[in-house]
Amino acid sequence: MLCYTAAMPVLRLAIATPLRRLFDYLPPADTGADTLAALAPGCRLLVPFGRRQLIGVLIDTVSETDVPADKLRPALKILDHSPLISPKVLALCRWAAEYYRHPEGEVLAAALPITLRQREQATPRAGVWDLTLAGKGLPQGALARAPRQAALLADLQQQGASSWSILAAQGHSTDARRALRDKGLIEETEAQPATPVPAWLDGPPLSEEQARAVDTIIAGAQQFSVSLLHGVTGSGKTEVYLQLIRHTLAAGRQALVLVPEIGLTPQLAERLSERFDARIALLHSGLAEGARSRAWEDARSGQAHIVVGTRSAVFASLARPGLIVVDEEHDISFKQQEGFRYSARDVAVKRAQLENVPVVLGSATPSLETLHNALGGRYRHVRLRQRIGDATLPDIDVLDVRGKALQGGMSERLLDACRETLDAGNQVLLFLNRRGYAPTLQCHDCGFIAQCRFCDARMTLHKARNELRCHHCDWRLPLPRACPQCGSSQLNPRGLGTEQAESVLGRHFPAYPVYRVDRDSMQRRDAMADLSKTVNRGNPCILLGTQMLTKGHHFPGVTLVGLLDTDHALFSADFRGPERMGQLLTQVAGRAGRASQPGQVLLQTHYPDHPLLRTLLERGYDPYAEALLEERRNLGLPPFGQLLVARAEADSMQLAEQFLAGLKRAGTSDRVQLIGPLPSPLQRKGGRFRAQLLAVARNRGDLQQLAARIVAEGEASAVSRKLRWSVDVDALDTG
Repeated sequence: MLCYTAAMPVLRLAIATPLRRLFDYLPPADTGADTLAALAPGCRLLVPFGRRQLIGVLIDTVSETDVPADKLRPALKILDHSPLISPKVLALCRWAAEYYRHPEGEVLAAALPITLRQREQATPRAGVWDLTLAGKGLPQGALARAPRQAALLADLQQQGASSWSILAAQGHSTDARRALRDKGLIEETEAQPATPVPAWLDGPPLSEEQARAVDTIIAGAQQFSVSLLHGVTGSGKTEVYLQLIRHTLAAGRQALVLVPEIGLTPQLAERLSERFDARIALLHSGLAEGARSRAWEDARSGQAHIVVGTRSAVFASLARPGLIVVDEEHDISFKQQEGFRYSARDVAVKRAQLENVPVVLGSATPSLETLHNALGGRYRHVRLRQRIGDATLPDIDVLDVRGKALQGGMSERLLDACRETLDAGNQVLLFLNRRGYAPTLQCHDCGFIAQCRFCDARMTLHKARNELRCHHCDWRLPLPRACPQCGSSQLNPRGLGTEQAESVLGRHFPAYPVYRVDRDSMQRRDAMADLSKTVNRGNPCILLGTQMLTKGHHFPGVTLVGLLDTDHALFSADFRGPERMGQLLTQVAGRAGRASQPGQVLLQTHYPDHPLLRTLLERGYDPYAEALLEERRNLGLPPFGQLLVARAEADSMQLAEQFLAGLKRAGTSDRVQLIGPLPSPLQRKGGRFRAQLLAVARNRGDLQQLAARIVAEGEASAVSRKLRWSVDVDALDTG
């Protein structure tokens, strides 16, 4: 291919498109030499792209390009005169694009709020204007012919960096500012926080274990390190985070805290506000666009001392990063399952390395990957083995419900235990990881079962809305009055969901409130925060919900936890199923007895002698996880092997498997085990057929070489234009 040497610099941009490449443009026609010289990677430009105008992010300025001279188009406009994305975050995004084999433009888009991906105007900046090195070295009288520019320059020389509001009040014009900026004599820089060292309110005294954990992690606070804070539920991991954040802020740095669910951000923000007189920025998808943009800018400018967010916040630019915390690091919500399929936990570790700061991964039930790194000495393994104060870990009693009468999925013994707990003035938490009223609607006369028209899945009955709903594609139907197959009126719900259990509990305990916690009941933005405040007033009540209840919430009034039905987790076809079951049961059980009152856990099951269940209950999560690690080692599965899943969705299964077969031929190697193409466990979803190709590599390097080969094959394949396909590096879901 011919290489064109341009008469002026060529701007190499990342643009949010599905194409895995960068795009070359000439500078805008009216760009001055000084402006061009000041243009740095991380700035945005408006460019023509086909018939559209899109926003691109500058990656590099080069002198040669493969684009023919007559095809090289000028950018339309420079939108930023200083980078919106910090150099370290830019490097992080480029690493993530290569590692996860995703288009670089789409990865960089994840580092910007929606307003800056789609609009020209950047968020107003809380910056200050200061002299550049060239401005400081300007000889006396150099701007004698431009008195307004000279006056602005003189004031900056005399008073130092100043906000534009102060300079404008002194009579300086934006024309003078623009002229000096274009000459490279002044620049806008980040403002310092209003309170460089926020005030701190002392909390409860640290236990010996907590104090040792803080000291251990702080010992490496001036450089990159990874620490697994491995503490049993209720051991005070959050208090350790607070002490580490205090140390970070005292050093004039910012702290970034990642949580797995939006519902956890208000609780943590309130805890932080109680202890720090600091500015806290929240970053998650539940915020309105304007609020999210302001929070992002506060983080970037340094106005925010602490940034709390869900997985996408890992890409937020910080002015002075000093600490990264990933709470509940084991949670699968940290892995993006659609589009850009990245692990926020793993990206956080890479970011800490690039920023040369410590990262803390906290969990009572660490993922096997993290635990393997800690046991192998690659991560610090910091333990908290005891609950705080007088609190003790609850006893778990297994209730064999075989042959027992159940009401709303609850045995008589569980209902009696709920009554005793409520009458004693305490609270109950009941776990059922299935929303809706019932997972199946069946005709008693002919056996008809309501199926989704677009997925290989049954429709779930949602009685509160009088509808059937597919939980895979969200197709909905009004609840039929008669069987569409035989006309019978005997349509009966089969199975149990949270709506049904809520109805039964309401009849049994009319004097006590029942709070249902699932995706349907918690749709309002502040619903989880409001519920936490209500429950933590301490009045007796019943909390009934899905795994939303297990993720880091602190309910000190809960003394009884009941697990209604977890048997399906014992028979998962996914090799990660036993790990997730152990984490789920341990986390749910850990909600009980977190204050001075002892806790009790009742686990209902039809399989009380199942070996996985017995091992977990008799030995605890840590030995259980180590036994799973040994199994994984023998099978060569993660973390002892590296997993990639290539997926295809098409109008026919034949087309999807044909495409994946081509990827398999391109990826064949004696260093990689390839399995498939196979139909996905849910073969049809949203009207499209789904197939997958699994690859297990011996090490990370082999996996990356494989990923590069199959992505190149996929992009070159003519079949790829007839379907949707993706590559999932370090896949957590093989479905």
